[in-house]
Amino acid sequence: MKTATGTPLLEARGLVKHYSAGLGRRRATVRAVDGVDLVLRERSTLGLVGESGCGKSTLVRLLMAVEQPTAGTVRLGDRELLALPRAELRRRRRDIQMVMQDPYAALNPRMTAGEIVREPLDIHGDLVPSAQRPARVRELLEMVGLDAGHAGRRPHQFSGGQLQRIGIARALALRPRVLVCDEPVSALDVSVQAQVITLLRELQREFGLSIVFIAHDLAVVRQIADEVAVMYLGRIVEQGSRDTVYAAPAHPYTRALLSAAPDPDPRNRAGGGPGGGRIVLEGDPPDPSSPPGGCPFHTRCWKRQDVCTRERPPLEPAGPGRGRAACHFPEPAAAE
Repeated sequence: MKTATGTPLLEARGLVKHYSAGLGRRRATVRAVDGVDLVLRERSTLGLVGESGCGKSTLVRLLMAVEQPTAGTVRLGDRELLALPRAELRRRRRDIQMVMQDPYAALNPRMTAGEIVREPLDIHGDLVPSAQRPARVRELLEMVGLDAGHAGRRPHQFSGGQLQRIGIARALALRPRVLVCDEPVSALDVSVQAQVITLLRELQREFGLSIVFIAHDLAVVRQIADEVAVMYLGRIVEQGSRDTVYAAPAHPYTRALLSAAPDPDPRNRAGGGPGGGRIVLEGDPPDPSSPPGGCPFHTRCWKRQDVCTRERPPLEPAGPGRGRAACHFPEPAAAE
């Protein structure tokens, strides 16, 4: 898979999202997203990975302009989304649609598959005339590999994989430019996961979609992403082409994640770096309401030195032909 080199389509600059938590004197600021820069290019897929609680879902809500950031900007094409008037923002949101993690919870059990797919067309009534909507719904269902004759069935009559296809059809109804997939296969069996990944790749080629693919499973991300961004405690700690990140991870956290990912090929069981074997991280990620000073990963890092506790490393190139890493002591390129 090639490195993404197209025109930037969706850009985040300096994104910050802080929440207030607790009561009275115990109130604290939760740093869910703490200074993120991202670029999604046209017709490419950006894989966003990290442990649960690292801020991936909050970042997605900011990218879709569902929430206002504490600081930072989000641009879609040539427009700053968060600065748009409400009516214009509503129109622009058509260009970014989401596929949810749990298809069982994401679809209304009282609606038929046809009604679920048609709902966005009814809300944005200017896109498709009412008389043409039934035909458009049938087209969308067939596009994702479902029988249009099953449009009258309700969610409980479909399998998990079929429900996720309905969710994808609904997301495509408004002809978006960007598809945001929030762990779309984590609730599915492995064989069904492969089918959904293949479908997304086919739809991307056919319609020129750009995809943000969020997951905690690096094996899944490897199948679809052109570029990979690794997130830890609200920050991007490594970003680069898929091949670069997987072959020679520069950040110790990325290396640890890769070492834990199952891989049937014994040639790839090197733990993502020198020494081989699985890396077991000590402890849990720090509390985002009380992050450590310096490098946010230093409390769990086997390479930490004094500078790691004092200075936050910038996200910068890790070496010739490599991506960027936020680490004072990045892994050498020979790690593969």
